[in-house]
Amino acid sequence: MDTYNPNKPVDSENWLALDEYTRIDLVHDFHSGLDLELTEDGLQLHASIHVIVENQLAMEVDLIPETIAKLTRQGLNRHEAIHAIGAIITEDIFDVMKGNVEEFSPKKYRRKLEKLTAKRWLKGQY
Repeated sequence: MDTYNPNKPVDSENWLALDEYTRIDLVHDFHSGLDLELTEDGLQLHASIHVIVENQLAMEVDLIPETIAKLTRQGLNRHEAIHAIGAIITEDIFDVMKGNVEEFSPKKYRRKLEKLTAKRWLKGQY
């Protein structure tokens, strides 16, 4: 695997065979070609969150494939659906880092995925 396109599903076996740095580099390279207003650090973080979601998809983590499918059925493209799930992950990481919660809660993550819809995402409500 030598390129990444978030609008096309990755082959899980090939994706997981790559080391984490290669995955991040592939996602970074894709986004470098877009006209994004991100610093290099921001782009690295963005790529890392993409990789977390793609890893969860490839490993078929509970509700992740279903949530991507639901969001794309509701009108988001795959890239936008990855961003929606990534936003939940980012929010959960931020809460742990700020001390708002002691640890990541898989139950809360699942509930957020269950209530996530394309309509809510587009309104900034996730």
